[in-house]
Amino acid sequence: MSPFNRRAFLGATALGVLAACTSEAGSPLILPTDPLVGQTEAARGGTGRTRSVTITATTGQIDLGGPVVSTWTYDGEAPGRELRVGAGDLIEARLVNQLPVDTSVHWHGLALRNDMDGAPHLTQPPIRPGETFTYRFVAPAPGTYWFHPHTGTQLDRGLYAPLIVEDPAEPGKYDAEWTVVLDDWLDGTGTTPDEVLAGLRQRGGHSMHGMGGAAAQQLTGDVTYPHYLINGRVPAAPVTFQAGPRQRVRVRFINAGSDTAFRVALGGHRMTVTHTDGFPVVPVTTDALVIGMGERYDVLIELGDGVFELVAQAETKSGAAFAVVRTGPGAVPEPTVQPAELRGKVVGYADLRPADSAVLPAKQPDVVHRLALTGGMMSYEWGINGRAGDLTNPARVRSGQRVRVEFVNSTMMWHPMHLHGHTFQIAGGPRKDTAIVLPGQTVACDFDADNPGQWMVHCHNTYHAEAGMATTLGYQT
Repeated sequence: MSPFNRRAFLGATALGVLAACTSEAGSPLILPTDPLVGQTEAARGGTGRTRSVTITATTGQIDLGGPVVSTWTYDGEAPGRELRVGAGDLIEARLVNQLPVDTSVHWHGLALRNDMDGAPHLTQPPIRPGETFTYRFVAPAPGTYWFHPHTGTQLDRGLYAPLIVEDPAEPGKYDAEWTVVLDDWLDGTGTTPDEVLAGLRQRGGHSMHGMGGAAAQQLTGDVTYPHYLINGRVPAAPVTFQAGPRQRVRVRFINAGSDTAFRVALGGHRMTVTHTDGFPVVPVTTDALVIGMGERYDVLIELGDGVFELVAQAETKSGAAFAVVRTGPGAVPEPTVQPAELRGKVVGYADLRPADSAVLPAKQPDVVHRLALTGGMMSYEWGINGRAGDLTNPARVRSGQRVRVEFVNSTMMWHPMHLHGHTFQIAGGPRKDTAIVLPGQTVACDFDADNPGQWMVHCHNTYHAEAGMATTLGYQT
């Protein structure tokens, strides 16, 4: 997803424009190059351990379990290899760009130092073809996270991977763990994400690859995909998770899709939600979850004896992703099966409360920023407060303030809104960094301004963000 509108920023970087605007505004902005960025990280401390890894962004063919597609991946795999570290560890990730275009890595959900956030032209220069860039930052909080590019429509290829930050104080009340990455897939199936975006812009929002059914019903996204995946596999060749009956399993769900929310259920089982976007909640039992683009949920499941279907139905679309859980003998369910749990209880934000360790202390906001989500399908231009991809007018905050952001959705589409570098608490709900804002809905989010720099705020629908639904939150002195 592009962190800027290319037409507005041709020949200039957002950092340069922000620096130029600083003197006009009278109060300097704290840019990613400011020493305060590193000082803030140092003050938090860490374990002293370093986790070094090399990640290569490359082109090639991968097998989705039958369909073989040409795409872009990390190290030839989709999802990329899971990166697992401890809270407080220093991550030293060397990104090698073997793509034919610029790229970057955004560490989704981590409240890391601003100059390592991976938003080209805003927090760092783009990583050119043939170049390398080493990200160095302390993983500040345990949880389920992931990483992906923040450049163009690259996320809608195979460039994504889980990042798990382990909690040294984790009670460990489970027997096994499974990371489940959901995705919608079209790259290499006769089109590319760039071609899909061009078609959306040319002909209005509902001219899309694989379109089926009434366009007006596509509320969660604009694109219908030929494939939906769990851990890189199509339903005809599903991944299988093996465990023992009556074992308690922690499942970490990550929605890496670009245009699809998923309704997820495990046949014959209920799930107990324990975390949202990495932060613990008061446990709540549910039949199914609706997971927006960029969101993560951790759940505990006590497994029965047999073979069970994990189904991720594309919300308001046709099609589903599929995987298998096996604890004993039995036939694999058909990939078209629809477990009854999909039609059962679905917990929403109002049903979830942060655990005591994650509660944001009660405080009146010092500043309120109302961000109207604007635009529409006819011209396929999206924006915030009527401006498309405008990073020159950041919503300004100061360190130490309690900030309230009100996302106001005046459009007919779902918008999963993501704030970089912070976690917020939804009014009456859990701690998160990405929140679905339904059509006609207002979602109020509070956070403490404790991570100086310039931060992206954008819709995590890849195509909406690239078409302009992005802005910045900027710290000033």
